[in-house]
Amino acid sequence: MHSLWEKQSFLSPDVVIVGAGITGLSAAATLKELSPDMKVTVLERGVLPTGASTKNAGFACFGSVSELLNDIDTLGPEGMVNLVEKRWDGLQKTCQRLGRSAIDIQVKSGYELILEEGSGIVEKIDNVNQLLNPFFQEDVFKLSDAKIDSFGLGQTHHLIENHLEGQLDTGRLIATLWKYCAELGVQIHTGCKVDNIIEEENGVSILCGNVKFLAEKVGVCTNAFTSKLLKEELDIAPGRGIVMSIVPDKSLPFEGTFHYEEGYYYFRDYYGKLLFGGGRNLALKEEETTEFGVNKKIREKLLLDIENIILPNQSYEIEMEWTGIMAFGQNKAPIVQKVSDRIAIGVRLGGMGVAIGSLVGEEVAELIVNS
Repeated sequence: MHSLWEKQSFLSPDVVIVGAGITGLSAAATLKELSPDMKVTVLERGVLPTGASTKNAGFACFGSVSELLNDIDTLGPEGMVNLVEKRWDGLQKTCQRLGRSAIDIQVKSGYELILEEGSGIVEKIDNVNQLLNPFFQEDVFKLSDAKIDSFGLGQTHHLIENHLEGQLDTGRLIATLWKYCAELGVQIHTGCKVDNIIEEENGVSILCGNVKFLAEKVGVCTNAFTSKLLKEELDIAPGRGIVMSIVPDKSLPFEGTFHYEEGYYYFRDYYGKLLFGGGRNLALKEEETTEFGVNKKIREKLLLDIENIILPNQSYEIEMEWTGIMAFGQNKAPIVQKVSDRIAIGVRLGGMGVAIGSLVGEEVAELIVNS
């Protein structure tokens, strides 16, 4: 039972955005930037964002050479370039909206470790650079084998550097974006799990337990959890990823962001600590889950890689470990579309949600405004 006041002030917004991650909050912010008088409400199932927005390793990246070669195979050269442009533009949008210092973005270069001699990846650096050069107006990737020894990396045959890649604090990103949305007048409700979305003649009903919101339009930005809300057949599969925070006994011999094996493994420095995660490729089907938890087989492989590749001959302590839930499909392009006249979605952000999330949110908002 609700009062007249509650109905008027809380339960009848113009637009409801489901999901308070980077995409959902960016969609809400864009709506208020475009239409300041619009009543916008964001609903989040958890007390904190549930999926991966604050459960990642904080990479401001747009793809290593091996990842982009894979994208060429699935999307074609033009599709790969378009995806990189979206990731880059998304990062720039986040920085412009929130400020670089607010999200602690630091550009220290990114690197790809080539662990197999004769993989053919190094030989294709020039090809990838040629495809990206019209957009960046410079070569993005170069071989930096001379840094392998100074970085103390084991089992590494080649090192490919990307001087544009950076790292950031996604906790601060979400906190700042949350504050920004609130200042614009967005209402954000946490602990509000959406059970059903029902399109009706006079709007869309969003049911959260015994609470019913009625909105003109709805934006669904729930990524891996979308299939539980919508009846549409969408090419979305959840993908769980683990991240560890590690305290080494000695100072880290490197700074920057690092990837290997087509981006399935990744690590970076964080104020003297090591953040390391990945290994989902060892158990792809097992990790297609929306349940949080640690896969023992993957964890054991990560520990071996710390000892053999990242910090050989150095002891360390695992300070924390956690998992996040991403969303994947047959290719890495996000799904941004209307599923009806009143409902738009922005989902399937792959492993690049930090980069592309703000742009996907903006596109969802534009679909809502222009529908």
